[in-house]
Amino acid sequence: MDSRPKKELARFLVEDLGKGDITSNLLPRKKIKARIISKQEGIVAGINYVKEIFLSKGCKVRIIKKDGSKVKPNQTICEITGLAQSILSCERTALNLLSRMSGIATKTKKIIQKINSVSPRVKLYATRKTAPGLRFFDKEAVKIGGGEKHRMTLDQMVMIKDNHISVSGSLSNLIVKARKKYKKIEVEVENQEDAFLAASAGANIIMLDNFNPKEIINTVNRLKKANLRKKVRLEISGGINERNISRFAKTGIDMISVGEITNSVTGIDFSLEVS
Repeated sequence: MDSRPKKELARFLVEDLGKGDITSNLLPRKKIKARIISKQEGIVAGINYVKEIFLSKGCKVRIIKKDGSKVKPNQTICEITGLAQSILSCERTALNLLSRMSGIATKTKKIIQKINSVSPRVKLYATRKTAPGLRFFDKEAVKIGGGEKHRMTLDQMVMIKDNHISVSGSLSNLIVKARKKYKKIEVEVENQEDAFLAASAGANIIMLDNFNPKEIINTVNRLKKANLRKKVRLEISGGINERNISRFAKTGIDMISVGEITNSVTGIDFSLEVS
């Protein structure tokens, strides 16, 4: 495992432990066995990080259900052996992360299934609407659920949005300036005219923000008529959710970004039981 998630996992433990688990320290010092079980249906995500949390405290872990596995209530996800104090002091941190990541992966999987039912070529992307400090794990959960991460940080790709355009004063000039330094440029637009301008100026990806399905179809057709459609990837975002995504997926676009998969997380319920 890379050093970055290891450091983050250690930070999560420190946040919960404080100066130590004073309740568990009252227990006799002995080895125990425990298991994490599912309390509801869902997609498992984050079990490798759960394993790392317990390993860091000297425990042994046997994974039963790997990341991406579908689980039903009362199924064993993993088995843990170690000192009682070690297992119980890691319990909440491990369960919190597993619950959140599995909730994201489960939601992602459901949405992708709806997309695939009407347009399998369209990809679902996470946004930067993640919990502060949890972006790595939130986006990893999206990937486990079958989605795409998009950019993790602001230095990974140029993405020109409305506030950038307001400050610059000219969308076309900003694209020209970006193209001198960077190969990949995405532009967020709020109307068909700006979409046409961005495509003409050489943007690689155009995000149609808060377009309704009819507006998206009209924009796609206009780009086709101008022989610009094949030169750009079209992404849509804004107001898209599990209930309406099928209507948006069949409008002829390439990518859909959905903020609710990471900013409105409903965790999957798991519990740790001592044998």
